[in-house]
Amino acid sequence: MNLSAPIEKLARVGPQYQKKLKRLGIKTVGQLLFHFPHRYEDFSDIIAISEIKSGKTASIRGKILEIKNLRTFRKRLTLTQALVGDDSGTIRVVWFNQPYLINTLKKGDFIFLAGKLNQKGEGRYLSSPVYEKITPEQKTQLAKKEANFALTHTGRLVPVYPGTEGLSSRWLRFIIKPLLFNLKNKIPDSIPRKIIEKHKLLPFQKAIWQIHFPDSIKLAEKARERFSFEELFNLALFILKEKMELAKEKARVIPLDIELIKNFTNNLPFRLTDDQRKAAWQILKDLEKSRPMNRLLEGDVGSGKTIVAAIASLNAIKAGFQVVIMAPTEILAKQHFKTFLELFKKYKLNVGLITGREVKLKNKKISRKKVLEKAEKGEVDIIIGTHALISSPTKNNFGKQDKIKFANLALVIIDEQHRFGVEQRARLCRNKNRRTKTIPHFLSMTATPIPRTLSLTIYGDLDLSLIKELPRGRKKIITKIVYPKERKTTYNFIRKQAKKGRQTFVICPRIEPSDKKNAKNGLWAEVKAVKEEHEKLSKEIFPDLKVAMLHGKMKNEEKEKIMKCFKGRKTDILVSTSVVEVGVDIPNATIMVIEGADKFGLAQLHQFRGRVGRRKEQSFCFLFTEYPAGKTQQRLRALINCESGFELAEKDLKIRGPGDFLGQKQWGIPDLTMNSLRNVSLVEKTREAAKEILNEDAELKKYPLLREKLEEFQKKTHFE
Repeated sequence: MNLSAPIEKLARVGPQYQKKLKRLGIKTVGQLLFHFPHRYEDFSDIIAISEIKSGKTASIRGKILEIKNLRTFRKRLTLTQALVGDDSGTIRVVWFNQPYLINTLKKGDFIFLAGKLNQKGEGRYLSSPVYEKITPEQKTQLAKKEANFALTHTGRLVPVYPGTEGLSSRWLRFIIKPLLFNLKNKIPDSIPRKIIEKHKLLPFQKAIWQIHFPDSIKLAEKARERFSFEELFNLALFILKEKMELAKEKARVIPLDIELIKNFTNNLPFRLTDDQRKAAWQILKDLEKSRPMNRLLEGDVGSGKTIVAAIASLNAIKAGFQVVIMAPTEILAKQHFKTFLELFKKYKLNVGLITGREVKLKNKKISRKKVLEKAEKGEVDIIIGTHALISSPTKNNFGKQDKIKFANLALVIIDEQHRFGVEQRARLCRNKNRRTKTIPHFLSMTATPIPRTLSLTIYGDLDLSLIKELPRGRKKIITKIVYPKERKTTYNFIRKQAKKGRQTFVICPRIEPSDKKNAKNGLWAEVKAVKEEHEKLSKEIFPDLKVAMLHGKMKNEEKEKIMKCFKGRKTDILVSTSVVEVGVDIPNATIMVIEGADKFGLAQLHQFRGRVGRRKEQSFCFLFTEYPAGKTQQRLRALINCESGFELAEKDLKIRGPGDFLGQKQWGIPDLTMNSLRNVSLVEKTREAAKEILNEDAELKKYPLLREKLEEFQKKTHFE
């Protein structure tokens, strides 16, 4: 048996259990072994039966003196009732609706029990306790004081696992424990010995046992720390190796044309901020090198990243090269297209647009085939579109991928790069020019500020440029939590602003009204839906104003028409889903209303808020919610108190955790790694350890086990 063996090979794991395990993503022995407990029940304090106290959980051991099944006709229940005794006395034990226990537990059996004592009148009994029957072999082990080996479900720290319907922690313990015995000393440690010793980590064999069946909470924590270290160490190795591989590549040298850039910036209708100038300078100096730039431009909502990207693009194009700009949505791609056409109109550049539905060159519609031909001949200076630009899903008549080829592509820019993966970035960076054998320089941008721990790991292969300073003259957006009794006042305020010519966004979490009957745990029962909210606002609240609706299920032409009307001030209020989260720029919109604000993450709420306050007029953000408590209240208060997205990102990470922040399914990073990303100290340690190993042996030839583990890690961790 080895870690890559399918679970079908395991004894006592039949087809039904195989299905249930696969629901948890467990397909191999290794995945089962690394399905760690999320908590432990402490049943280690074993007391005499006479010492049991009412209402408290007790752990006892004794002999079954009697056992029988009883039927209660009033409630139609089967009671399994036993009498268990030790030297100090006896206790009645009752299990509800588990008649099969009579076949497992017999009179005369020795048993360990852990459960709560109930007392009704004169009757005292243990209610549905956890049980464990003791075999002669276990009795021998217990006599030798080897309880942690002998006992599995009682009399010790007992692991409780994340499960699914029909897959109990008891069953998982029953399967995992013999597996640990079978694989004992058969799995070598992939972490180099010197790293283990330097960081005082538990060796693999000890750690894997202690995380499942710990001798103490302290050892369970040490085991978890070891596996957290290992996952972060592998992640750091992966990222740093990518960076080293990229450093071997060559890129085209793009000389800096100072006069061109001065002329361009001097003719802008606004002055660049110091942060914008610094970021642009860092990028332009990177482009002068023959080593490919791999830089992340991180700036808060509305901080002016686009103009920095435009400066880099213009410099590259005027040096005779082509540029590609990719955006995650068609709305954002089209917005960039219009912005760049306007910015570059005096330079007479050929700016192209390619989305799934539309292809343009300058302002004229053109066939995709024609644009592809022009790009390959070098007749298009800059192409803007979605990620299909580099790897198009469409196929030609011969079934081949219809990919864009460039004559002289030297710069790739990705906006909202967290929506693309590390793998995708790596593929883009390696888009080689056949003639020159060079790859393009790479600039990615994000308006979602990344907390320090995440930037050290997930984006550790990127150099960083920060724009923290907002353009001059911007006023702080006034943000307020609005409870149900305050709605009327807020609606009156919106009406007054509309009469002054100001516009309002209203964001809802859903499109259709929720099915209140089937809403799981009532989660969506009170959540506003775009359609019902649009109807309510247009007919009941603001019959005197023009209210429009926008959501992702609409046809593209319809969405464009609605946005055009809103931008042209023909609509007062736009009710929308999160489709407006990224990149939509309506200068006259000064009010953002977020329905069900407690249903969104901080980073997303901050993105919504960034859709207003983009000019000099005072703007407002109203967070509509019921009466939130706990973490929800913390998050909404954080949005009021923090102006900076960077500060908010740190708070979001602290309150909700990285799984929610990044979108765990999108990244495919294991749970343990996700939770460990909060620990700055551990992140820094693993990064330094990875650097130490790679500096010594970049190809990991001295560490074949580590190399193998890294390959496995890359397969199971999908960055997309």
